[in-house]
Amino acid sequence: MVESIARVRHIRVTPQKARRVVALIKGKQAEEALAILKFAPQGASEPIYKLVASAIANARVKADQDGEYLAEQDLYVKNAYVDEGTTLKRFQPRAQGRAFQIKKRTSHITVVLSTPEVAETAPAAKTKKASK
Repeated sequence: MVESIARVRHIRVTPQKARRVVALIKGKQAEEALAILKFAPQGASEPIYKLVASAIANARVKADQDGEYLAEQDLYVKNAYVDEGTTLKRFQPRAQGRAFQIKKRTSHITVVLSTPEVAETAPAAKTKKASK
């Protein structure tokens, strides 16, 4: 089983908007997730597309290092989540000498790709029959 992680930090997308896009790809095949992100109209879909592509490349490199076979069509998005990053605070001048604060939020996005686990066949447990 190959598992790869890709992260991007301090990306200038609000976490709330990024979570909407990440919810579209959770549990999907990696190639299907790329197709969904390519045509998604949200602005956060482009950096997440690059992140999923990077995770696929990470899985390929990790499989080569371990000497394992990797079929890229078997990869699926095991987990994807968005955490809140630092907030840039800016001020906009307003009337009569006032100033309004503008919060420019950032996100930390993590994508985990994995191949499905092969179910190992364990010997069937013997059941005890109650005798009367």
